[in-house]
Amino acid sequence: MSVEHESRNLFLPGPAGRLEAVLWTPRHGKQPPLAALVCHPHPLFGGTLHNKVVYQAAKTLGSLGLAVLRFNFRGAGLSAGKHDRGIGERDDVRTALDFLAAEFSGSQLMLTGFSFGCWVGLRVGCEDARVASLIGIGAPVNDSDFSYLNSCSKPKLFIHGSNDQFGDAKKLRELVRSLPGHNELILVQGVNHFFAGKLDELGAAITAWMQRQTPQIA
Repeated sequence: MSVEHESRNLFLPGPAGRLEAVLWTPRHGKQPPLAALVCHPHPLFGGTLHNKVVYQAAKTLGSLGLAVLRFNFRGAGLSAGKHDRGIGERDDVRTALDFLAAEFSGSQLMLTGFSFGCWVGLRVGCEDARVASLIGIGAPVNDSDFSYLNSCSKPKLFIHGSNDQFGDAKKLRELVRSLPGHNELILVQGVNHFFAGKLDELGAAITAWMQRQTPQIA
C-alpha cells in the first residue's frame, strides 16, 4: 500500500517557544485510522526531524494511510528554546500530541521515537491515555533509564540494529522480555545505530507490525 499525502510546514506553540514541525496528511481526505508522532534523535549530536531514520519511519507510516507529524525538539532546527536533557523535551512531546489529538479528533494516536526520541517519547506515550501503541527505534539502553516501561502495558515494537553502539542488543532483549503487555523486538542484522544500508528493512518491520496491530490499514 502507498498513500500519497499533503505536506504542511508549521510551528506549534511549545512551552519554550515555537516548535518547528512537518505534518503529512493522507491526500484522499478520509479520516486516518491513526495519527502518528515521530520523535528525532539527540539534538546536541545533530538530530532533527530530517534524520534519515526518522524520515524512513514517517514515510512508512504515511504509506499506510496515517497522518504523521514530525517536529524539532526545543533548540533544534528552527525550534525556540534550548536543550533540557530530556526533561523539558517531554513537554515538547505533549505539545505535539495535543496538536494531533485536536487535528484528528476521531483517530487514535501512536508514537514512534528514534534514539533520544525513543527514550523521551515513549515515556510520554506510556503516560498519555490517548496513545494506543508505541514504536521504539534504536533504544539507547546502555546509558538511558527505561525503567518507566515496567508499568507500560501498551503494545510496543522495538526495532534495533544488531551492532547498535548505544544499545546492547542482549540488554534490550532482556528488557523487552520483562515488560508487561504485548511487546516485539526485531533485530536488523549487521547494522549499527543508524541502520545504514538497511533502512528498507526498518520500514518493512514497521509495516508488518502495523498491519498485524491495526488490521484496518492492511
